[in-house]
Amino acid sequence: MAVAAGSGKCVKVPRNFRLLEELEEGQKGVGDGTVSWGLEDDEDMTLTRWRGVILGPPRTSYENRMYNLKVECGPEYPDSPPFVKFVTKINLNGVHTSNGVVDMHAVTALAKWQNSYSIQMVLLELRRLMTCKENMKLPQPPEGQIYSN
Repeated sequence: MAVAAGSGKCVKVPRNFRLLEELEEGQKGVGDGTVSWGLEDDEDMTLTRWRGVILGPPRTSYENRMYNLKVECGPEYPDSPPFVKFVTKINLNGVHTSNGVVDMHAVTALAKWQNSYSIQMVLLELRRLMTCKENMKLPQPPEGQIYSN
């Protein structure tokens, strides 16, 4: 939510305006290049289905790997968090090993979601989790494997 200058009142930014802003940031490559995001289909006028990519952090078992994700921003986004699922197989606490779905309760950015959060923030949080002590040395599936569903 944006605050109108001088009024102290919150102004609700329409969902599509917010998502168009996130799309523009993704296309411009905002950030340090360790995560990227964009629409799954450029023809998706509802701005619902997104793709994300996370580059595995150095000095972890994820290093030199690219992880592809699906991100779905439902009709209540940004008031409700997106649904996030890894496409690339990964062994990471908080990600279901059978289907790649990210457990919303295991990822702080999703569990404590605020409407000021973004797709970029979720991707960066997942990348940060890869560097946590309990995750950084977990054995990974062979490179290039994807979830079937």
